[in-house]
Amino acid sequence: MEDDRGREKLPPILTSSLTGFGQGMKKPYPCLSGFTSSMNHRRANTVCSRLGTELPPLSTDVRQKQRFSIDTLPQEAKAPFPSDPVIPLRMKTARQFQEDLERSLASGDWREVREFYLTTFESFLELNAAFKREANAPFNTIEDSGIDSKFINVVFDALLQTPQDIQKSVLKGIINSLLREWKGPRTKDDLRAYFILVQNPQYSHTSTYVIYAHLLRQIVSLSEADQHFLMHWFKRLSPRRFKQLVERLLQFISTRLFPATPDDLPPISKCSWWIPSATRVLALLNAANSLSSPPILSYTDFYNIALDHIDIMGEYRTWHGNSNKFSFCQFPFILSAAVKKAIIQRDSEQQMISIARQSLVDKVSRRQRVDMNLLFLNIRVRRTQLLSDSLDELSRKRAELKKKLRVTFVGEAGLDMGGLTKEWFLLLVRQIFHTDYGMFTYLKESCCHWFSSWKCDNLSEFQLVGTLMGLAVYNSIALDIHFPPCCYKKLLTPPIVPCDQNTPVGMATLGLDDLQQVMPDLAHGLSELLDYEGDVEEDFYLTFQVFQEEMGVVKSYNLKTSGEKIPVTKLNRKEYVQLYVDFLLNKSIYKQFAAFYYGFHGVCASGALMLLRPEEVEVLVCGSLDLDMLALQKEVQYEGYNRNDTTIRCFWEVVLAFPVELQRKLLHFATGSDRVPVGGMAHLNFKISKIDVSTDWLPISHTCFNQICLPPYKSRKELKHKLTIAISNAEGFGLE
Repeated sequence: MEDDRGREKLPPILTSSLTGFGQGMKKPYPCLSGFTSSMNHRRANTVCSRLGTELPPLSTDVRQKQRFSIDTLPQEAKAPFPSDPVIPLRMKTARQFQEDLERSLASGDWREVREFYLTTFESFLELNAAFKREANAPFNTIEDSGIDSKFINVVFDALLQTPQDIQKSVLKGIINSLLREWKGPRTKDDLRAYFILVQNPQYSHTSTYVIYAHLLRQIVSLSEADQHFLMHWFKRLSPRRFKQLVERLLQFISTRLFPATPDDLPPISKCSWWIPSATRVLALLNAANSLSSPPILSYTDFYNIALDHIDIMGEYRTWHGNSNKFSFCQFPFILSAAVKKAIIQRDSEQQMISIARQSLVDKVSRRQRVDMNLLFLNIRVRRTQLLSDSLDELSRKRAELKKKLRVTFVGEAGLDMGGLTKEWFLLLVRQIFHTDYGMFTYLKESCCHWFSSWKCDNLSEFQLVGTLMGLAVYNSIALDIHFPPCCYKKLLTPPIVPCDQNTPVGMATLGLDDLQQVMPDLAHGLSELLDYEGDVEEDFYLTFQVFQEEMGVVKSYNLKTSGEKIPVTKLNRKEYVQLYVDFLLNKSIYKQFAAFYYGFHGVCASGALMLLRPEEVEVLVCGSLDLDMLALQKEVQYEGYNRNDTTIRCFWEVVLAFPVELQRKLLHFATGSDRVPVGGMAHLNFKISKIDVSTDWLPISHTCFNQICLPPYKSRKELKHKLTIAISNAEGFGLE
């Protein structure tokens, strides 16, 4: 009888909306307010029907104001509000619940478990009573939610094993809780209830999406201070539970964008707030992930691949137009690197077209003969004077950098359909970064290049490197450059070139973790200094001064005014380390990096750069080093061959058995780069064509088309021999 009375208090749910989780719906999906239509005559439950289909859980006067946590209000403001209700005492533990569950599974008698679920999810008070470690303790800190996470995990893991009527009862209880008309500001117990409810695994099914959407909307409507608490509580979830929350939200957004059948969900016009609400809650989880050290998940785990198929330029224009309308570009963490690359490329193409059109208009207005070369950035270089010719060409044609790039090697017959451009980048980068040239220092311990602090006589060369990187992004070319990750942080500091030329650029906030990626041995030594328990001043005998060797001469630099006279002590060692890192990675190379920064942004100046993470800039510039030849085998196209021909079978047997070094040479032979583009092997458009010549010939390639032409070799041994020779000696287009 108690069970029946409890169920009578719950708002009714249409059977079609909750039966067969994940099986779709046969009838129009009701909005959450529909669940209360039959309850309007029941004054006992006082459901707020006047809110209609929108139904946020707050009264009108509260919804129109900024809400604050009661703990953030001054003491005099708290007086009008009644004290928090006393939470009911609940003594069941995770172990006791587990025992009840095991008995139910064995006997088929679910009464104990059903009673627990019915009571626990009836209200926010009951949720706190069940899951708080101490029922009446406040737990008003960001560090501790006060929730027994282990108990929550057991209860939610068991929920999907229970009979359908229990699962429906839980959803009814959640609806009942969300539809209550709350008086006054939220309390920490309300936040705890949201924290618990959002972990419910039932939201993986479209039949629960109306309830899930309203829960997300209420979380989004919380004050910034309260969301701050939730963010820190999310940070303390286990990686598995945290990932489940992220995946559930991503699935919700994808399904709302592309429902399996039109009847699965209500019309988008009636629930346009679903996706913004889910995305903003996902932003809380992304912030929690960023605050964690190390991050709980990789930043790529927040990508929603479904967004690769929407009108992303429409989203970009909405965002770039400073509109108040929601756009995914407001939350760039959810956009994959492939989408961001597409935005940059299309934005670049529009700028290219604009520049080319202006050149044509100028020619026509002067009644001059129109030359189609005006549409391109034409670079003519000699191989023997590659660097100086390239620098001269780019300096003279700085106003044309946003045109489509086309390269000609003087004295060679190659027509640039993309392959010559790739080779120009490859050879130029190889020469610039050679240790003999001195612009960059190669650090063996970190396997990366860094700016030489003493190479300041010709800053235009550093600007050339930045320009090359910008042109590579602009023209979708991957460069073989090995900068540490902090370089790309500096490149986005700030992401838009400041109007005031006196504003410092590239001065990123960097720490020991960043130095570790450049000079790991030095970073380790500074870390030991910070942890040293003895007398720092006596044992290390350091001052706020650093020494650097420049062309055989040791020079000293003060980290602060009169630094040579200030000893490093236990009290000031953190300041010393911070200033040391800042000097090495920022101040000592400021002029060189500033020239590099302006060179890059001179080509790539775009609001789209604000969407990028430093790691994503690196992938756009360099491509990915992750080779997956099996994926390439699946994506390859054939011309004159089919996948079952002897030559093709031998080709893949040989290539898949190659060491990584030879696989990279093969990729470079076919495409002009040994890097994988953003989006993976599928974006290479790789082709193998048959060439009807003698099998004495070596394979040839057309790098502008990412194409290998294979003679019809009949044996694996012959193919391996000829292919190895070809890919190991591939450079140049004709003879001078």
